[in-house]
Amino acid sequence: MGGEEAGGETDRGTGGTTGQETDRAAGQETGGRRRPGARTYEAAGIAVSFDPQVCRHAAECVRGLASVFDTARRPWITPDAAEPGVVAEVVRRCPTGALRYRLADGGTEVPERPTSVRRTPDGRLLLRGELRVTDSGGAVRETPRAMLCGCGRSAGQPYCDRSGACGGGQDGVARDGRPSAAAADR
Repeated sequence: MGGEEAGGETDRGTGGTTGQETDRAAGQETGGRRRPGARTYEAAGIAVSFDPQVCRHAAECVRGLASVFDTARRPWITPDAAEPGVVAEVVRRCPTGALRYRLADGGTEVPERPTSVRRTPDGRLLLRGELRVTDSGGAVRETPRAMLCGCGRSAGQPYCDRSGACGGGQDGVARDGRPSAAAADR
């Protein structure tokens, strides 16, 4: 759910151990390198990976399955707290692609076809499909879901960091209470 919530975890497993976190980042590759801060939480039947660099705290995971996704607990993701199919269904709700999964049989999320792009009322672009997103630093991320900036104010281009108008910023304040990039320009 949030970068801050996952960043300080120290309970690292060795992979394959129910409910343990590993440093492997299934599907979280950037230009052949592991994305900094990405973590994988493994359980019997499923491994859930989390990339805090693209998480925008939509909280679809927490609202969808609090027994698995609980930001007050460490580790905050315990995929063994629900059936793998249920966990996978909730992971697919994540609009940013910060959450991904791999089933024990090797199955992963099948990208939507055709690719869809939806603009939210506040201007964010929600994409679903077979995506290859290149960030401002040239790193390429392959993902089935992404939330991109529609106003051009995000510091994390092309991803929306909710700091500008497309992140809900009004009167210089984004939805999360931080000053928007527009306010900083004044």
